[in-house]
Amino acid sequence: MTDERAPASGTVHWVGAGLSTGSGPAMLCDTAERVRLWHRTRDRAAEALDRLGLTGRAEPRAYTLPALTAELAPGDVVVSMLPASDHAALLAACVARSAHFACSSYVSEAVLEQVPAATRAGLVVLTEAGLDPGIDHLFAHSLVTRARAAIGDADPASYHFTSYCGGVPAVPNDFRYRFSWAPAGVLGALRSPARYIEDGEEALAERPWEATRPHAVGGETFEAYPNRDSVPFIAQYGLPAAWTPRTFVRGTLRLKGWLKAWGGVFEELRAGDDARIGALAQELARRHPTTDADRDRVVLAVSLEVRGAAGRTWSGGYLLDLVGDEEESAMARCVSRPLAVGVRHVLDGSLPPGLSRAAGTAARSEQWLDELTRAGIPFTRP
Repeated sequence: MTDERAPASGTVHWVGAGLSTGSGPAMLCDTAERVRLWHRTRDRAAEALDRLGLTGRAEPRAYTLPALTAELAPGDVVVSMLPASDHAALLAACVARSAHFACSSYVSEAVLEQVPAATRAGLVVLTEAGLDPGIDHLFAHSLVTRARAAIGDADPASYHFTSYCGGVPAVPNDFRYRFSWAPAGVLGALRSPARYIEDGEEALAERPWEATRPHAVGGETFEAYPNRDSVPFIAQYGLPAAWTPRTFVRGTLRLKGWLKAWGGVFEELRAGDDARIGALAQELARRHPTTDADRDRVVLAVSLEVRGAAGRTWSGGYLLDLVGDEEESAMARCVSRPLAVGVRHVLDGSLPPGLSRAAGTAARSEQWLDELTRAGIPFTRP
């Protein structure tokens, strides 16, 4: 491997202009020498640039992987807003053309397999740099650093850590939900088992919604359930080995009443018929369309409580609670702006070669949090 980082060329290729593409490209137009927006057709890309107020500031392109690959030059940065299943192929093209890569999604095994080659080439592979995953990582690194300074690493301690995030309708509806990404993806996530720590023991929820609990945030009661595999994040966040987790869960927030409103959906998920679930996703998209008239709300709450020896305690938490506006949804803002902050650090050479999950360290997390505040993402600090 090498510590020598391939210099950035100044050209950014933003691939995809779906629901989560908000003002991130505009931030990069203020920083990068050249921004190209790739979408399904050139006309669709041009329409997206017009919607984003970037006509004349960024170049529209019709996306296919061969077309993108043909335009990649050494040091370019590819920002993927495509589904996670497309990232491995995009990263392979980046490695072949000596380009850096960035996305907001979790790291897949197919992406991990290519990280050594990217690192040897001095390329940055920036992942998990959106909202959740992304801003939640920044909050967690900050809280753990503060707790370690207060309690100390070597002495035994126990702790409770929760990180819950949700995109919900700003004005509650009967369905208790507003789709901010494709219904098929939402249903697929609910079919994935969740591993977490509860009462000091590992727990596994084969059907995550069945582990839904009330969760209070800022005096408001939500419904929360675990998501994916929380356990590896204990090491990723740098929690000391001498500390014992009593609770460690990363999960999803929903409006109160969501569990009841989605009863029919859960019946289909329990049955497990792929064809019927696929049809249900299409039906949900028709019955609950995302329109320009309604507004979404993003809530991200991360908290840590530590009890050490001799009665020493420390607690803190971050809260992000944002409602979308006429310019962009809250979800688009909270996904695209952190990603743009990360890409800026690829451009200025401050991210090391290899894999970065968001900022990746406590010091860089504090820097990113300051930048997010200036970028119009408000949150309360501990």
